[in-house]
Amino acid sequence: MTALLGLLLCLALTASAWAGLPEIIAQVKPSVVGIGTHLATRRPPDKLAGTGFVVGEGNWVATNLHVVRPLLLEADPKERLVAYLGRGERGQRRALTVLAEDPDHDLVLLHMDGPPALPLRFSREAVREGEAVAFTGFPISAVLGLYPVTHRGIVSAISPIAIPVVDPKDLDVAMIRRLRDPFPVLQLDATAYPGNSGSPLYRIRDGLVVGVVNSVFVKGSKEKVLSDPSGISYAIPARHLKALMERVRSAQP
Repeated sequence: MTALLGLLLCLALTASAWAGLPEIIAQVKPSVVGIGTHLATRRPPDKLAGTGFVVGEGNWVATNLHVVRPLLLEADPKERLVAYLGRGERGQRRALTVLAEDPDHDLVLLHMDGPPALPLRFSREAVREGEAVAFTGFPISAVLGLYPVTHRGIVSAISPIAIPVVDPKDLDVAMIRRLRDPFPVLQLDATAYPGNSGSPLYRIRDGLVVGVVNSVFVKGSKEKVLSDPSGISYAIPARHLKALMERVRSAQP
């Protein structure tokens, strides 16, 4: 009887945690953008590479550095780095320029042309294991169209980005650097896909950002000893993005 009551209580608490999710998604979606490039002579002219979200006063966009860097290195001289706002056929394209990079945490801050968009806000509280979270982005790039998709779950663990390996041959320069300063990352029990890189991770109860979804960068350190990557998803804690934003603000005249 006691076990049954405990199970019912657990189910009730879970249902309560998700109850306000539709309202939170509606609040978050206008601030989520696609990150890609536009080239007028290409067919199709637009190529979506990942996800970003609006921060600051509405003209800054945050995403993962690994989303943007290949676009900058491989771009045609006439190809523009852009953000895609809006939904479906009513979407709009905005030019992006790089403001600052943080390679150690795989983050980049971009300036978006045009009028300010609605920015997301950050949580002032540290996220805890077991908290209900969600992330909204563009999984599998533009295969599903310019329609943001939301995944939900919990923060299942907070652990170092890099752990010692058994075999020295599994070490590389990047992993050795991260082992010197193994900052914590958020492990999630929700599935993220390649296009989700750069998606905002937010609390379901208030929609405040607690992290930036990033599996590619983190898996390269945490799962070096695995022959096949796991289905676990990760996020970089939001404090590193806030630090990057403060760095840009302090450099402005």
